[in-house]
Amino acid sequence: MTTQNNSALPPGCELEAYRFERQLSAGGFSIVYLAHDPAGVPVAIKEYMPNALALRREGEITPNIPPEYQADFNHGLKLFFEEGRMLTGLDHPNVVRVLNFFRANETVYLVMRYETGQTLRDHIRQRRGRLGEAFMRTMFSGMLDGLGEVHGHGLLHLDIKPANIWLREDGNPVLLDFGAARYAVDIGSPAPRAMYTPGYAAPEQYHGKFTLGPWTDIYAVGACMYAALAGSAPQAADERMADDEVQPARQRWGMEYSPRLLATIDECLRLEPQRRPQHARALQASLNTDTAADKPPGSWLSRLGLKGW
Repeated sequence: MTTQNNSALPPGCELEAYRFERQLSAGGFSIVYLAHDPAGVPVAIKEYMPNALALRREGEITPNIPPEYQADFNHGLKLFFEEGRMLTGLDHPNVVRVLNFFRANETVYLVMRYETGQTLRDHIRQRRGRLGEAFMRTMFSGMLDGLGEVHGHGLLHLDIKPANIWLREDGNPVLLDFGAARYAVDIGSPAPRAMYTPGYAAPEQYHGKFTLGPWTDIYAVGACMYAALAGSAPQAADERMADDEVQPARQRWGMEYSPRLLATIDECLRLEPQRRPQHARALQASLNTDTAADKPPGSWLSRLGLKGW
């Protein structure tokens, strides 16, 4: 089947007492809507609707799934449902809050707290990278606090990237889209069809040489931090394994940011999993550590007010 764009549900549609208002966004696997609950509170509802496996034309409610794609559709549906079940057990200000999940129209819907703001990806694009140190430390520390909660529940995210980090209007981050998440922290070799995003995925997500674990998400965090300074993702990990062309952060921005921040980025991006920080909490503590020796010529502290949010 040729991949196509599926039509969104019409405004005014009601499911499980939620009234759908309009489409907020759409991706390859889902459509996100603004809706209101029975009390009139705005919520975001994410609908499982993979473009490559199902087709819903304008005016239709249920998707049309060719028989040869039904098994793949059902497998994805199960994972999507498990995502909802998994996230309802997490309640942390820096992790997307799933309020409810239900089945309808032969698919699954996740009801999430509605947040205003923008993605880190858009924030980086607007500023063409080179974000301020104050922003980097504060935002990523908050995100790591949420990721630590995820890891503490025996979960991995496995698709951390700037598009999956939401920035509220006050700058606080929210970790989004756990579609690639798994239940066990140590889940062994990745499945052949494992989801990953080149540039942000760790080497172990490309093959079974290393075991996946919290350190896999740590690599992605480092890649996000690198992208926040460079304006784009670092070289893909599978390419780095063959010929590493990534210039260390300490070399590339040594006179512009603190040694501690740049060293943290480089430690996260190590190709060998055992050489990276092993837990989100440990990385958060490292990011928040400062000593007098961390200040390069010109003092990065003087830059904090100049390169803000």
